[in-house]
Amino acid sequence: MIPPPADRTADDSASGNSDSASGNGKITRDVVLAAALEIIDRDGADGLSMRRLARALDRDPMILYRHAPNKAALLDGVAETILAQLKVDAADPDWPAQLRAVARDYRALALAHPHVVPLLVTRPLATPLGLRPRGTLRPLEDVLTLLTRAGFSGTDALHIYRALFGFLHGHVLNELQELVENPDETDDLLRLGLHRLPIGDFPLLRSLAPVLARYDGAAELERGLDILLTGLATRLIPQSR
Repeated sequence: MIPPPADRTADDSASGNSDSASGNGKITRDVVLAAALEIIDRDGADGLSMRRLARALDRDPMILYRHAPNKAALLDGVAETILAQLKVDAADPDWPAQLRAVARDYRALALAHPHVVPLLVTRPLATPLGLRPRGTLRPLEDVLTLLTRAGFSGTDALHIYRALFGFLHGHVLNELQELVENPDETDDLLRLGLHRLPIGDFPLLRSLAPVLARYDGAAELERGLDILLTGLATRLIPQSR
């Protein structure tokens, strides 16, 4: 499981554990969001506050409100910053290959910023589509463009997008979970704690202990994409074919 943020107090700067400050340079929205991302990467979203962010930037907290009115806006901005790095080549004639590349890049972003993953999965859903930060909608628009150019109807393109990102969200959340109870154990049942499950109630789950213990996120992603994209290509036929 994603580790919880470390406990910190408002006095941590006085104890010599303050965030790196930058008293020089112009404070822009990009600078604010970059600093917020650093805090979240290190300590999780619960470790972010306007006061702590101001301390990291060596600025009065009131200055930050010009760029983000509250913490919720900061979290939305951080999600937008990460999703802005997800590039979709809407002109790629090979739509399955492009969606596979997008999926790999999304996983790479998730592994690079595991504390941000809950924001990517939940923050957009808390806001109606038209009110979401424009950057969070760019991958959706680009995937829709990719698929409609390939001949899919807008409805089918949206279905494919939802299926892909539903799979991706589940995959990265699963990959980031703690799988091993006791890493010093050599027996897979003991390493995963599956020995605690009654064998009469969970025979199949216990029998898969060796497979579960050797979980390979990259390989699992490819297997899932094979199933998903093959199924979509079979069921949803582009109109141009």
